[in-house]
Formats: sequence, C-alpha cells, structure tokens
Amino acid sequence: MSSVETAILPGGIVSRPGSTADYKTGTWRVKRPVVDLNKCTGCLICWIYCPEPAILKREDGKIEFDYEHCKGCGICSEECPPKAISMVEE
Repeated sequence: MSSVETAILPGGIVSRPGSTADYKTGTWRVKRPVVDLNKCTGCLICWIYCPEPAILKREDGKIEFDYEHCKGCGICSEECPPKAISMVEE
C-alpha cells in the first residue's frame, strides 16, 4: 500500500466532529431554499434533516439559511410540514 492510500480515510468516517462546517458547499447549488416566515412554525424538522450546517435558528424561533453551506439538495423543502420552504432557481 502506498503512502497516498494510507492517508485516505474509509468512506463515511468523520475524523473530527463538526468538520463539515469547514467546507463551503454553496457554489454547488442550482436551486436555493427560500423560507416564507409567515408559514414557518419553527418546528425545526428542516434542521433535523439538513445534511449540512446550513439551517440556523433565529431568536424568534424561525429559521434562516446559511447559503455558504447550503448545497441546494431540497431535503428541507421536502420535509417541511407547513411547506414554508420553496426551492427557487439560483
């Protein structure tokens, strides 16, 4: 095994907790999520399902997006019970 192969961690292993915050993935997007704050109940289901640190809870209990980390996957929009999140073209 070469030294390059030994330096690569097996897939799915997080070597350092919170390390995804180090990678800005916002440039990957084709669509971005937009929240209708009038519909948002602050349930945070979107936050639970978001695979990146891209959903932030505001002081009023509602959410906002960190677009530097949002990949535009749309999971938040699909999982939002009140349908307060829509995906719009970037």
